[in-house]
Amino acid sequence: MMFILRRLFFYIAAFFTAATINFFIPRLMPGNPVDVMFAKMNSSLPPEAKTALIETFGFASGPLYLQFFDYIKSVFTWNLGPSIKFYPLTVGQVLGHALPWTITLAGTASVLAFLSGSLLGVSAAWRRGGILDTIASPGALAIQSIPAVVVALTVLYVFGLILAWFPTSFAFDPQLDPGLTPSFLSSALYHAVMPVVSLAFVHIGGYLVTMRNNMIGQLGEDYVVMGQAKGLSDRRVMFNYAARNALLPSVTAFAITLGAVMGGSLVTEVVFNYPGLGHLLYLGIVARDYPLIQGQLLIMTLAMLSANLLVDLIYVLLDPRLRKA
Repeated sequence: MMFILRRLFFYIAAFFTAATINFFIPRLMPGNPVDVMFAKMNSSLPPEAKTALIETFGFASGPLYLQFFDYIKSVFTWNLGPSIKFYPLTVGQVLGHALPWTITLAGTASVLAFLSGSLLGVSAAWRRGGILDTIASPGALAIQSIPAVVVALTVLYVFGLILAWFPTSFAFDPQLDPGLTPSFLSSALYHAVMPVVSLAFVHIGGYLVTMRNNMIGQLGEDYVVMGQAKGLSDRRVMFNYAARNALLPSVTAFAITLGAVMGGSLVTEVVFNYPGLGHLLYLGIVARDYPLIQGQLLIMTLAMLSANLLVDLIYVLLDPRLRKA
């Protein structure tokens, strides 16, 4: 119990620190939302309209420390005010519409990459020097060096434009009404194929290399040799003995990746025009939408911290030595 309380205290402190940084980052950017609005209107608005806009969107004009206290209060009440880009919708409403799409995209891609990369890494380590190890290990290193934007654009060009197998934008057919209907769900699944595949492809190499190296280290341990000497099947020794202990570092990597992509896979969502949190972050940055940017970064922080806390708990379940400690 003390372990959980210590970790909770640490993550609360980390969240407060991240929220503080989140407050200052948008305000260090050149320009402000009201000036951007006036620039778009080619100075056709009267000067008194600027004061009205400031009051409408709730921009604090007092000292920075007062703005900070108001911001901290809004964080814990989750009342981040109206979105500038999508006014009159609030930031909570805008993020609420995009969150399910990012959860679906990021969650599916992360699980697919983790399972595929880990299984390939286990097989490559168990049969070192074989065909799979010879091809997969150098291939994984090459995959890791490819930027995500290159992968997304390549998938879009080949499968979306050249072969025309999948749609190139949107999360579903715009002619359909969102709902839990077979036609809508099938359309959403069809539109998600390319974003999910491209996002998963980026992370498979890291899981493969990590799992392979960890497995090789475990295969020389006494308990693995004892399992083989007892006549246990290769499948049982490989998964129940070696892979279980080799999985721990990969679980950490999975949590970090899941937390990062859950906050918004900006490159993938922008390339495929996918209406998730990453795409919203891009639109918010362009529009200088401070409330939307701050809300999005808060979600990314919560996702990362929650994923790491989950890993701490999973470690205790996977490793009996931690439970005894």
